[in-house]
Amino acid sequence: MNMQEAAEYADLMLDATLRAVKPEVQWAHDDTTRGICDLSRRRTVMTIISKDRRGNFLGVIERSWKKSGYRITSVNQDAESPAIFARTPEGFGISLIIGFEGQAFFEVATPCVDKSEVAAPTAKPNGPAYEAVEIPRPNIRSAFWSAGAP
Repeated sequence: MNMQEAAEYADLMLDATLRAVKPEVQWAHDDTTRGICDLSRRRTVMTIISKDRRGNFLGVIERSWKKSGYRITSVNQDAESPAIFARTPEGFGISLIIGFEGQAFFEVATPCVDKSEVAAPTAKPNGPAYEAVEIPRPNIRSAFWSAGAP
């Protein structure tokens, strides 16, 4: 597998993860970073995940990942910044971290693969693309996911 193939696989993992979230949340592509023989793909959720809903959100993701055959490697149950980490049988790492103001961040880190060029992701975000600008704080309200948020 080369870096482009690994990036495409990471994109499929992120697509499947976000499809599991009902009601859906808005997301945007975040940076792709490359190492010597690996890379990371990221997506940032623009929907506010309230403190009251963070456990639900992580539960949906954990169930989805387990159903996909991923092994949960770590869970951070911090009330302000909970997180969950998993690994695929192929050695890809995937994580969800809830950050400041309830913004969710997904990342897939690939195993070491053959070096190659890497194209930008092809999936279209279901909200603004934020290309060439910094992604703002979460700014989309959901009747469900943002419930109880100020």
